[in-house]
Amino acid sequence: MTDSHTLQQDLEDSQKRKIMNTAARILVPLFLFAFLLSSCHTAQKYVESGDYDSAIDFCVRKLKGKPKKKLEYVQGLELAFRKAQARDLATIQQLKAEGRPELWERIHQINLDIKARQNKVAPLTPLVAKNGHRAQFQFVEIAAMERESREKAAEYLYDQSVALIERGEKGDKLAARKAHGLLLDLQKRYYPNYRDKEVLLAKARDYGTSYVVFEVKNTSGKMLPRGFAERLLAFDKQGLDTEWQEFTFEAKPGLDYDYKATFKVRDIDISPERIQERSYIDEKKIQDGWDYVLDKRGNVRKDSLGNDIKTPRMVFIRAEILEVHQTKAARIAGAIEIRDTRNNNLLETCELSTEVVFENYASTFRGDERALSQDSKNRIGNRPLPFPQDEDMLVQAAERLKPEVKSELRHSKAIL
Repeated sequence: MTDSHTLQQDLEDSQKRKIMNTAARILVPLFLFAFLLSSCHTAQKYVESGDYDSAIDFCVRKLKGKPKKKLEYVQGLELAFRKAQARDLATIQQLKAEGRPELWERIHQINLDIKARQNKVAPLTPLVAKNGHRAQFQFVEIAAMERESREKAAEYLYDQSVALIERGEKGDKLAARKAHGLLLDLQKRYYPNYRDKEVLLAKARDYGTSYVVFEVKNTSGKMLPRGFAERLLAFDKQGLDTEWQEFTFEAKPGLDYDYKATFKVRDIDISPERIQERSYIDEKKIQDGWDYVLDKRGNVRKDSLGNDIKTPRMVFIRAEILEVHQTKAARIAGAIEIRDTRNNNLLETCELSTEVVFENYASTFRGDERALSQDSKNRIGNRPLPFPQDEDMLVQAAERLKPEVKSELRHSKAIL
């Protein structure tokens, strides 16, 4: 019975293995065929959507390094290349027919696309599929086409730059800056050295730069200290200048400036030196020892453990503080005015002011030091200080004004 059952089981297992092998022989080719259909469908999808260069990239990846070239990819590459070339060559002919110089930049880019496309496909030629099909590719003489479009595009940018620089010479700074950008574009995309490009770049830079002279003017009717203007003008010039703005703090004879920025000091106010004295009391209630609790007989009472019973002794303590408060203040107010030097028109005004305050506390006390508050403790021991000179406070005010003046100049919308 056991031998018969084992034989039957072996027959069933053998039958299962045959079924699985048969399924594998059928399904594996189906999976491979589905994969090929998917790959071809991807290339076909690119072509149908007009994205010929993506189809070319896809087919080149599938064909590169393969000894046996699949027909699907060979024909896909052949079709996508033919359509891409036909489209680009037709576009070039159409653009040339319009006869507009500004189109040469686009024509040149299309020529570069053709060159890149041909360079991708050329290493695969002659391209023969494993069934013997030989792909046909129509390469064009791109070197001459690219040379022509490069020369024409560079010439267009050069002519545009010259025209813009002529406008810049007449005062149009934005035109000069645009010319500078076009010349850099010409240098980067077409020719590193082209005609008198360097001379034109220098002119565009000069005409496009806004030159600003900044000065300090005292209109308050009061005397400013000797170092005031120098401290206010002691800027980090590199941090103030921008790509198209250049500042100077001393006008040079014979040079023309586009803008004049003036900080006009309108008000200088220095308060008297004030000394205020006052006295006040600090007091506290603190514990000062212990008092024993007595019974009716005058003996010290005991707790349940036999310890003496006692209570904290609280006392009031006080200290008298004599305080000297010194104060002095200096205030400067004014405005930055920005004018166009060509017609002296006022373009912008910005009000600025700052105040420098000297303050000192000096205190002594008598009484119990333990009564002092924390504020009083901080001032005890300080001595009266000599008041600062007016000139020193005004120079300090100049230091405080400097960041505000610098920020206003850098962010002024009046300076182009």
